[in-house]
This record gives sequence, C-alpha cells and structure tokens, in this order.
Amino acid sequence: MTQAQATKVAALPDAQVVTSVRHYTDRLFSFRVTRPMSLRFRSGEFVMIGLMGDNGRPLLRAYSIASPAWDEELEFYSIKVPDGPLTSRLQHIQPGDEIILRPKPVGTLVHDALIPGKRLYFFSTGTGFAPFASLLREPQTYEDYDEVIVTHTCRDVAELTYGRELIAGLRTDELMQELLGEEHLAKLRYYPTTTREQSPKMGRITTLIENGELFADLGVPPLNPETDRAMVCGSLAFNLDMKAALEAAGLREGANSDPAEFVIEKAFVG
Repeated sequence: MTQAQATKVAALPDAQVVTSVRHYTDRLFSFRVTRPMSLRFRSGEFVMIGLMGDNGRPLLRAYSIASPAWDEELEFYSIKVPDGPLTSRLQHIQPGDEIILRPKPVGTLVHDALIPGKRLYFFSTGTGFAPFASLLREPQTYEDYDEVIVTHTCRDVAELTYGRELIAGLRTDELMQELLGEEHLAKLRYYPTTTREQSPKMGRITTLIENGELFADLGVPPLNPETDRAMVCGSLAFNLDMKAALEAAGLREGANSDPAEFVIEKAFVG
C-alpha cells in the first residue's frame, strides 16, 4: 500500500482501497483490496462489503474472503448481475477506487466446525469456490487431513478459470511451495465439472455422487461419516441438494458451537 492509499483509507471509516481487478468472463471477476490493520479472521469466513448507494446509505452484501488469513491484502471473487443493486456497480471498480468493508468476519466454513477426519471434501459451484480459495492456501487444511478433494462445478469451462489457476499456482508458486510443502500439496485432488459446455468431465456433482462416478474417478470409497468431512458453498438449491446427499451418507451437519462431519455456508448464494 502506498502512503497516499494509507492516508485515503484512514480518512474514511470502513473504506478500503482496491489494489487490483481481474475479469474472467462476462459474469465473473475477482479483486483485491487493502486489509485493515486490525482485521483478524479464520480462513473460510466472510465479511460484509459494498459501495455507497445513491441514497447515501451503504449497500452491503456478504462476501467470502478468498485470500488466506495470513495474506496482507483481502481477495474477493464475485459474480456480475446486470441489474443487481450491488454487483452491477461493483463490477466496474478499478485500482485506486474504494469499497466499504465491515471488519466483522463470521461463517461456518472453518476447521473448528468439523470434527477430526481422514478426508476433506470442498464442494462448490460458481463463486462458491471463494472460501475454499482461502482454505486451500491455509497450512492447517493439509495438516488436519490425509487427503483434500476440491470439486468445482460451473456451466462453462471459462468459469472454472479462477479455481483452476489458483490450484495450479499452489503447485508452482515458490511462496506456496515453501508455506505448504510438497508433501502437503500431494494430498490435494482437483475435480472440476461443467454442466453446459463440453469438458473432460460433465455433470452436476450431486449426480456424480449419487451414481458413484465421483468416487470411481478418484479411486476413493463412497462417503463415510467415520472418515469423510465436507464443506459446501454454492447456490441455495445446490446447498440443499448437497445437504441431502451428505445426510443420506450418514454425515451430520456441524457448526462452530457443535462440530460434526459437514458444514454449509448459508450466507452465500451465487
């Protein structure tokens, strides 16, 4: 952060400066902003961010923090909704612009909400990959489990770019190599699927769980409450379908106050 940016941030309560923006498709983009010195959060949590509305009042939405807890900046991954009150404007931000950030992180997609297990699944659709982008760069994720499987389901191949590049970067970036280590990264399995555009793996992840393809492709046994743990983030319909699939396999939903075998981020819909 430059001195000018620091001065600008200090002058406006709850404001942070945009440091970079990247557009992936006409529906998806990511951006990074300065991080308040006092902000502490657990990888996987979300905060309220937004812009000032035309009526002079803040227009805020819940956004998962895509950067890990140790990062000096904050990263977010967002959908673009043409007539959305917030994203129709947020998609046009540029480096140097300001956003509003309420530094009170909360959320259920944290390690503390799961009991110990052998294998951890991250199930996501669309921008629901964001909290897992945080957790995948967190050493504890690999220290706690023998295997980490991340699934990402999107309509088109281009919509997988953010997740695909992040996972590729974990294996090639020197900082990630040093922080996580090759032994830990060897535990990571990536399973992307598309539902519209042709790709190496087609289908909704819920269907691939039900028909057993997911487990056959990965060479792992079906979901088992004795060994498997899961985190889920996606659309409301996806979350409900995944909850049913996980409970059918005998897994129980957990929370910060009552850890169990799986957790769902109820605040996220996208």
